[in-house]
Amino acid sequence: MVHRLGNKIGEGGCAEVFEWEDGSKIIKLAKPNTVLAALQAELHHSRIAWACGLPVPQPYDLVNVGGRSGVVFERIYGDPIIKRFVEKAVEQSRLQQPINMMDDYVNAETTAQLFHHIHSHSVSNMPSQRENIRNDIHRAQYLTEAEKTAVTAELDRLPIKQQLCHGDPNPGNILLRDDDAVIIDWNNASTGNPEADLAEYVIMIRYAILPPHLPNEARVALDATRETSIRLFMQEYERLSGISYADIDPWIGPVAARKLVADGISEEEKVLLINEIRRRLDIG
Repeated sequence: MVHRLGNKIGEGGCAEVFEWEDGSKIIKLAKPNTVLAALQAELHHSRIAWACGLPVPQPYDLVNVGGRSGVVFERIYGDPIIKRFVEKAVEQSRLQQPINMMDDYVNAETTAQLFHHIHSHSVSNMPSQRENIRNDIHRAQYLTEAEKTAVTAELDRLPIKQQLCHGDPNPGNILLRDDDAVIIDWNNASTGNPEADLAEYVIMIRYAILPPHLPNEARVALDATRETSIRLFMQEYERLSGISYADIDPWIGPVAARKLVADGISEEEKVLLINEIRRRLDIG
């Protein structure tokens, strides 16, 4: 069978996404900055999530197209949360409607429900979240060796759990399909503490700098609703799990440090993360 790429339908920092075969599937083709091992890991993690019955695209195979490696998945027809957020912000501005700072602009409650579902599973044959975080902290170029040692010591004092974690709770990775939420991009998945996923979400909402190509209305809406979104997210997650903001707060420093090596984070956002890390080290 001759495989033919369809239309390009998306792009991230590490891959381009195209329609595949009859359009019921997609293929994520790696960019030059992505090694084969990363695609193999994403396929492996996705198969584990699929086997758990989680709302993820069905994973198929690793293939090669024109010298580029790619992973084939079921195609999900839905809008990323970030797309819905931008559209709502722009429409409200067009209609001259004020921003309701109590509104759930980024579907925080839906995201909390989704992550509680993920965290309810314990799996084997997955990377260690703690080792991933520790390795990333030591690779961070923006911290001194003393700061890396101090943040790693904070990490080592935290309790150890063995639950399935996604590793990248980005509103761009959650697709809304009718009344369902589907989560993609499992390359950073691991076994560890749900609190690390939750800290990642809090940091992302609190400090994310939207790409410059997005309309200014989205930046205004995000800035006005950041803390409301975090509160709604934590209220729902605590209702489901009993885990509170106080439980995840100690994880914010180590997770912020590991994010300094992530692709696609602006220098402005890195400065915010460094300031947060150093503030916490001073308190400690």
